[in-house]
Amino acid sequence: MLIDRDGAQKSVLAILLNEAWRAHIEECCVVVCPGDEELYRAAAGEYADRLHFVTQETPRGYGHAVYCARDFVQEQPFLHMIGDHIYISDRAESCAEQLIAVAEAHSCAVSGVQPTRETLLPLFGAVGGQRVRGSQELFAIDQVIEKPTPTQAEQTLLVPGLRTGHYLCFFGLHILTPRVMELLGSHLESQSGPIALSPVLNELAQQERYLAVEAHGRRYPLDVRYGLLTAQVALALSGQDREEVLANLCELLAQRQPGNRQ
Repeated sequence: MLIDRDGAQKSVLAILLNEAWRAHIEECCVVVCPGDEELYRAAAGEYADRLHFVTQETPRGYGHAVYCARDFVQEQPFLHMIGDHIYISDRAESCAEQLIAVAEAHSCAVSGVQPTRETLLPLFGAVGGQRVRGSQELFAIDQVIEKPTPTQAEQTLLVPGLRTGHYLCFFGLHILTPRVMELLGSHLESQSGPIALSPVLNELAQQERYLAVEAHGRRYPLDVRYGLLTAQVALALSGQDREEVLANLCELLAQRQPGNRQ
């Protein structure tokens, strides 16, 4: 549980669902392990009645989990949200709203990205491409690599205009086209092991227009060291209790100064 920007205690799932509702997504599908439906329904709180569940009967990877929702999306473009990230926009529009606006304007798949230093490459998928002419935040993707090494990134994922040692890594939000489900299905038929999503997105970039947008905001992965703590601080500093939280943090830091230890 986290304290959201409105000061209310909420589950991570409820915070993510609020992100979707703000973007005018009326129905959401959650892919779960068999038997976990009621746990997630309880965690959804006020949004529970708008949820659909599908189960991933066999653990065949992240790409397979996405494919499990194929009947729910029904040949339509869809918003895909990573369940272990918190997204905080620095604009009036939520991060999901920003992506949807780009997808509607350009009628293509769009992934959110964030310039990320190379020491964090083991945590994210990354993209290479070129800036779209006339835009500072849009990129035409030509390659996707999951968790590249610094050498791989330097050789294939350099994007003009980024700071040295930084690469465009996935933000955790995607607007994907039905073609993604077709490609995932083909991989599942031809492979027996786990199916990843990034290789499929790389194929998508070779077959149709696929854009990346530098979201105005930050993503906070929860599955890293101090991830929950960092996300909670970020939520608090962007919410209604910002002044109180800042005062408490300053007091805490002051207590840790030499000579003030108790």
